[in-house]
Amino acid sequence: MLKKTYDWIDERLGVTPIWRDIADHDVPAHVNPANKMSAFVYCFGGLTFLIIVTQILSGMFLAMYYVPDIVNAYRSVQYITDEVLLGNIVRGMHFWGASLVIIMMFLHMLRVFFTGSYKAPRELNWVVGVLIFFVVIGFGFTGYLLPWDQKAYWATAVGAQIAETVPFLGPYIKTLLIGGDILGALTLTRFFAIHVFFLPAALLGLLGLHFIMIRKQGIAGPL
Repeated sequence: MLKKTYDWIDERLGVTPIWRDIADHDVPAHVNPANKMSAFVYCFGGLTFLIIVTQILSGMFLAMYYVPDIVNAYRSVQYITDEVLLGNIVRGMHFWGASLVIIMMFLHMLRVFFTGSYKAPRELNWVVGVLIFFVVIGFGFTGYLLPWDQKAYWATAVGAQIAETVPFLGPYIKTLLIGGDILGALTLTRFFAIHVFFLPAALLGLLGLHFIMIRKQGIAGPL
């Protein structure tokens, strides 16, 4: 049934040449764990992308129940955790995935640094990777406030004070983030909008560039 459906779509849209051009290519021996155990360090990038996909899917599920206002935000998180079917599991995946993706991405960047994969002609891809890292940090920071409990409130207050210390632009960054002089309803709305609209758009664009450059430049050779 699935094959017939795929063949029907393939005849009309020519899907097979597209995915073969993107994904069907040989894996060099030095990055293939089947040939060398040490090649597992080359899997950190793929694992990071897998966790990002999990974060997107779990985030879409949570967004169906979350209410981004200061009266109902905490209650909606409690509702997800206590009453929605599998809600506590999906929220746990999203919560722990936020930390795990940063760890995996840090390991990926360490591998790129110590194998010299950031050197010419891959400098621009390294810059894009660093920007992706900052976007992922932004996801963690903006997502921390969304439960709107005491811990999230004061952690965000500290984060806003730190942002204010940035030379020249600090006060503007703080105002942009919290929407005024104190944390309140506008802050929660802005953090939610940044978390589910602005940062995902930036992340998808940067990931697209990252993958295009990997495809064009190929996987870096061994040391």
